[in-house]
Amino acid sequence: MHFDLTDMHLMVNVASAQSMTKGAERTFLSLPAASNRVKNLETRLGTTLFYRTSQGVTLTPSGEAFVRHARVVLRQIEHLRGDMQEFARGLKGRVRVYANTTAMNEFMPNVLGVYLSSHPDVNIELRERLSFQVVQAVADGTADIGITAQEKGGENLEFLPYRSDRLVLVTHQDHPLASHDVVGFNETLSYDYVGLSEASAIHAFLMNAADELGRVLRFRVEVSNFEAACRMIAAHVGIGITPESAARRYVKNLPLKLITLDDDWALRQLRICVRSFDALPVFAKELVSLLVKDGRAEQGTDAVAAPFAGSAAASSDVSTGSLDI
Repeated sequence: MHFDLTDMHLMVNVASAQSMTKGAERTFLSLPAASNRVKNLETRLGTTLFYRTSQGVTLTPSGEAFVRHARVVLRQIEHLRGDMQEFARGLKGRVRVYANTTAMNEFMPNVLGVYLSSHPDVNIELRERLSFQVVQAVADGTADIGITAQEKGGENLEFLPYRSDRLVLVTHQDHPLASHDVVGFNETLSYDYVGLSEASAIHAFLMNAADELGRVLRFRVEVSNFEAACRMIAAHVGIGITPESAARRYVKNLPLKLITLDDDWALRQLRICVRSFDALPVFAKELVSLLVKDGRAEQGTDAVAAPFAGSAAASSDVSTGSLDI
């Protein structure tokens, strides 16, 4: 069945305005032409798309489904148009990278700075997601490369060790918990928290971890980055959980105490995830190689990276209950 882009634009505009007249105007059509287009579309589809009343028009269930898909198609066409314009200006490629909070904030800036300086004709689309969402994005083709704390998940995905990192509790030096060297997450939930915004993966992760314990995590203040969180903690606003690599940058100059969390999820091994390394374009392979080199530098070795370990033998299920970020 053929679908006309003008029909899609018209349907979306009429639905948004709840008026055939205004929808026609937004699509730059006369009212009779717009009405004929909708009637012809309904005839081809064999279903009514709008309820028509004296007050205007509203979508039928089939109309809602059509408009929902039309919006997706039109949005993808806009992305296509933008990408083609960039290629016309000399862009060679785009790499879509999804990463968890730690990788996004701690490791990717330096790696991408090096990569982009040597690849002026490549753009990076970087998104922050929870680890299981990163794996899902790579599996369904939304992302080309993922940085995740999961070690498997999704059929025919390939994983490679990247970096290790630990989540730690950060308190003021005078806080009651500062007398401890090791605490459980459950012991911290009686206190107010300083955290990253709801848009961050680590925020959702900590909320889920508290839910698993049947407890409530109280965010007194939400900030945009780990430095702001540490400064708030130093000002007695609350306590927080951050990657140890971030917290150690600020403990030198702020009255903070870093406390080990004895929960299993606090120590994570980050991994690079792709669908197929061999199928990646050359410029994407070069980014993976740079990530591998970065991970080897952390381990203090220049050894050549091992091949990707395919996870086809592993379970193809991606657990949405994972407590990895």
